[in-house]
Amino acid sequence: MAMLWKFMRVAKYSKTALSPKVKVRGIPTHSRHSSSKSVPSDFAANAPCSNTMELLGKSYPQDDYSNVTEKILSKVGKDLHNRKHHPLWLIKEQVKEHFYKHYLGRRGTPLFSVYDRLSPVVTVQQNFDSLLIPQNHASRRKEDNYYLNRDHMLRAHTSAHQWDLIHSGLDAFLAVGDVYRRDTIDNTHYPVFHQMEGVRLFSCHELFSSIKDGEGLQLFEQGHRTAHKQECHTMEAVRLVEFNLKQVLTKLMTHIFGDGLQVRWVDCYFPFTHPSFEMEINFQGEWMEVLGCGVMEQQLVNS
Repeated sequence: MAMLWKFMRVAKYSKTALSPKVKVRGIPTHSRHSSSKSVPSDFAANAPCSNTMELLGKSYPQDDYSNVTEKILSKVGKDLHNRKHHPLWLIKEQVKEHFYKHYLGRRGTPLFSVYDRLSPVVTVQQNFDSLLIPQNHASRRKEDNYYLNRDHMLRAHTSAHQWDLIHSGLDAFLAVGDVYRRDTIDNTHYPVFHQMEGVRLFSCHELFSSIKDGEGLQLFEQGHRTAHKQECHTMEAVRLVEFNLKQVLTKLMTHIFGDGLQVRWVDCYFPFTHPSFEMEINFQGEWMEVLGCGVMEQQLVNS
C-alpha cells in the first residue's frame, strides 16, 4: 500500500489542473540525489524557421502540439530550489531536515531519499498515463500545459516521476522540482512554480507491527470501492495509512509554520489516490490550502 502527498507549493494553480508565508532558515544538506544532473540556464532555445527545439541539451521535433514560449523556456534550468540560500532551497532543506530527523530506517539511516535534480522535461505518458489520468481529463488540455510536442512536455507536477521512482525499487522518497502550467499571472498564480511531494509504500509488517494482536490483520481483500476505501484494501489498512499520512503531514506543517497551528482536512478527488484529502491551515484569519494527499491507487503500485 502507499500514501502520496504533495506538501510544498509556492504558487496556487488552476483547479482544472491536477491537484504553500513561512519562516525559513539555512539547514545542512545530506540528501541522496538521483543520477540526473542540474543544467545551466543559458541553453539554446529553438532557432527561427527550425522544426526542432533545443532544450537542456536535447532536440525535440515540433508539431501541432508545440506551445512552449521563449519566456517559459528562459525559466527552464534555473533550478532555484537547488540554489544555496535561495528561499525555495531553504524551505526544501527545512523539510528534508525534518524527514531525516524523524523518519529513520532499521539501520538508523534516513528512510526517505531525496530527488531534486530530475529533468523537468517528461513524456506525456509519465505526466498523465502513468497516473491513470483519463484521456479526456481537462488537465491534459493544451490550454493548461506546455507541450514540446505530442509526446513531450514540461512537467505539470512532480508526480510525473512517481512511477519511475517506484519502479526503480524505492519505497520512501521525496521528489522536488519546478513545474509548469499555463496560468494567467495574478497575485496567487504564476506559470512556473515548485512542488515537493512524498511517497511511502507499506508492507503488511510495517503497517501492523505496532498494533496489538495485529498478526491477523490483512492489507487486501476482495471488496467494493466506497467513498472511504478502494475495493482491494481492507478498512483496517486504509485507516492506519490515513492516520499515518495525516499525522506525518500535520507534524511537518507544525515544523514549518510553528506550534498552535489550526488544521482541517477536506475530502477531495485526484485520479491517482483514493481516498484523497486537502489540508488547510488557518493563516492570518483565513483558511489556506497547503497540500493535497491520499492513499495511492493500488493499480499504480501493481503496475
